[in-house]
Amino acid sequence: MSDVRMFDSRPATAVDAESPLAVSNLAERARRSAADPGVTLHERAFLGHLILRGGAIVLDEAVREVLGVSLPARPGALVHDADGERSIQWLSPDEWLLIVPEGEAYTLEKRLRDALGDAHFAIVDVSGGQTLVELSGPRAREVLMKSTPYDVHPWHFPAGKGVTTTFAKATAILRRPDEERWELVLRRSFADYCYRWLVDAGEEYGLAVEESGR
Repeated sequence: MSDVRMFDSRPATAVDAESPLAVSNLAERARRSAADPGVTLHERAFLGHLILRGGAIVLDEAVREVLGVSLPARPGALVHDADGERSIQWLSPDEWLLIVPEGEAYTLEKRLRDALGDAHFAIVDVSGGQTLVELSGPRAREVLMKSTPYDVHPWHFPAGKGVTTTFAKATAILRRPDEERWELVLRRSFADYCYRWLVDAGEEYGLAVEESGR
């Protein structure tokens, strides 16, 4: 732990942070939202994103100690804590994505490192490099069917699943936290492009865009 240089990606500062979709003018698009939308887009900006890598056994012990949930060991599994505010997703046999509310990533990383001690592991804060866009509404799945080759039928993609896949002509993490919502975890460099794709794909169903929020 003493050899690791950590930094707080969201320190208290007078400089306002901007989400990856700050250039997309969500406020203007929100004012033109459909009255009875078939699909609603909402960026959940400024969440904490941590990549965990290491052996499943030692990481599971640390995650259960710090967060009170077990590390998902099944490919594609997505789990949430009791509050539903923190999620852990299986990405590969030794890699997981942990997403937490704004302002928690730095403290949580320190707690995990303390719990892991001298174990062989890696924790990387990627909060500034990606964002999460939430899709909801009765036609959200149709928008996804136009946007990704991955099968999003409920039989194949139930709630509690997440995958890394092609989205439009980019790469994204597609997740289904519950029966009503879908989530896209997007890299910062692809965020505006994917947002504009979603707006175009959702227009025919009646689209509502909400301003970025926590």
